[in-house]
This record gives sequence, structure tokens and C-alpha cells, in this order.
Amino acid sequence: MTGTISMADVEAAARTLRGRADSTPLVPSLFPGADLWLKLEICQPIGAFKLRGALNAVAATDAPAVTCCSTGNHGRGVAWAARAAGKRAVICMSALVPQAKVDGIRALGAEVRITGRSQDDAQAEVERLVAEEGLAEISPFDDPLVIAGQATVGAEMMAQKPDLRTILVPLSGGGLAAGVALAAKAADPAVRVIGVTMDRGAAMHDSLRAGQPVAVEEVPSLADSLGGGIGMRNRLSFPMCRDLLDDVVLVSEGEIYAAMQALFHRDGLVAEGGSVVGLAALMAGKVVAEGPVGTILTGRNVDMAQFTRVVTGQDVQLGDVTVTGVPYAA
Repeated sequence: MTGTISMADVEAAARTLRGRADSTPLVPSLFPGADLWLKLEICQPIGAFKLRGALNAVAATDAPAVTCCSTGNHGRGVAWAARAAGKRAVICMSALVPQAKVDGIRALGAEVRITGRSQDDAQAEVERLVAEEGLAEISPFDDPLVIAGQATVGAEMMAQKPDLRTILVPLSGGGLAAGVALAAKAADPAVRVIGVTMDRGAAMHDSLRAGQPVAVEEVPSLADSLGGGIGMRNRLSFPMCRDLLDDVVLVSEGEIYAAMQALFHRDGLVAEGGSVVGLAALMAGKVVAEGPVGTILTGRNVDMAQFTRVVTGQDVQLGDVTVTGVPYAA
């Protein structure tokens, strides 16, 4: 498998993942005014969908050691997969990654390298490890095996609820969005797949507008898992998102804050800011729900101190930006 990904690759990934990182629930939300369904990737063993792609890619390499750059959840997935396979894992991250995610990766036995203040800085350390120490790289989004693994989310959603009309996918480097769009449209070409991301440091959004990968400044965000660039030499996730996504929608930090509150108080679920951007877009009226809508709760590995501030209506400081707290109102 090289430059393209087919449904045969997705089906092969599903076989690899069977019994280890598949079949998460798709449940109805209590969100008023829309027929909304939540894909609970928060139920994965590592608390995030990233385990799918990581397991699929790690299973395919004979290398005794693997490495990746990560904003947190991909690193946790690679660490989990490497431990299960008896391999060494070195996870490279920037100083913007929350400490809770760093600690979670170390708890799985992986080595952590904190390098610079951007995913590009972390990627430079990955490339050094590959060139000088012979580790195998597991890209968080621009790897055919990773994308095929993430695509199983979309395949499951369409099998669980074939009448879905729209799928809202959190968008970062594009591995999940590309894979979900591929699988969902293979099941029903009429389904809309919309990428949703934060309005500051949105690398894939800006790259799609520019017609080529562009660099963005990474900034602190409630949706920290959606941070980072897409790689200036991106060969898979960028063209797939360009060709397969029907739209990309941006949401503000305040809209993410409100969605985190609503999901917790209304549906009783703990999720990261990056997980709730689809809900945020619906709540803000930026996506119109026509028929059943599905969104993916991609991860639960949130900084609980910050999460507590959000759900109790307190201010949250994100670098030089303050998100003003608002008590939840049903």
C-alpha cells in the first residue's frame, strides 16, 4: 500500500483491529432540535480513536522500535500498540501538550521527548531518530495504514446507522477526516462529511484554502488535540480531505467551551475540547441538521482541572486569551 487507500485496505484494517479497537457505541444524544448521534471513541482502551490507526500501523512493521510526533492521543495509541507488540516507543511532543497527556503516555512505558513549541519541532526529532537510530516512524495522519485504521470509524458508523445524512468530524492533520470520508462515502455517496476545527491555528483549513500545505502558528486551545501542522510534504491526508470533504467549519474557543459544558450536563459525558467541535458547530448554528447527524467524540484524555473549570462555568486561560466562564443553562 503506497500512495492510495482503498476500501480493501480499510477492510484489512478492520480485521487487524477486531476485538482490540473496534465496535465502539453509536448512541443518540439528548441535543434538542436535531437527530444527533454520538460515536463514542472515548470508550477505546486509551480513551481515543487514535488507537485504531496506531495498532494497524505498528502491526505492519518489523522494526523493534517505533517513534512518532503527537499532540497526545496518537502518542498514547502508539505507546499502547508498541507495548502490546513488545516494541520500544519514543513519542516526541512539543511543550504545548498538556501534562496529563504526557503522563498518560509515560504510564504506558513509552519514552517521551519534549522538543520546542510546535509539532514541526517534534517532527524534527522524529526524523532524527529515524535517520540516526533506525526507529520506524508512525505518522499521526499521513500514513496509509493509519488512515485505513481511522477509516474503520466511518465504516462502523454507516453500518450502525445507514441513514446518517451528515457526519461531523474533528479535523486536525486530516487522518480521521480523510478515512471517515472515504469509508462513509463508499457506503453512501450522498452522505455529507464536514470537517470541524478551532478557529485559531487551523492547519488543514488554511491549507485547503491555500491549495497546498501551509505552516500555521500553534496556540493554546481547548481543542489542543487538533493543534499542529499537516506537514509541508503531506502526500495523503491533504489531497484526500481536499477531494472528499464537503465543507470545513471553524468554531471559536467560546463555542467549544459551551459544547463541553452541554455534553457533560446534558449527556453525562467527559470529552476533550477537540472531541466536541462537531457539537459546537451545531449549537452555534454553523451546520444545519438535515436528517440524522453523526459526530465523533474522539477522546476523553482531558486535563481534569481545566475540564472542571469549564463545566462549573469558570474562566479558562489559554495563553494570552481568556475564555470567559458562563454557568451552564439547559
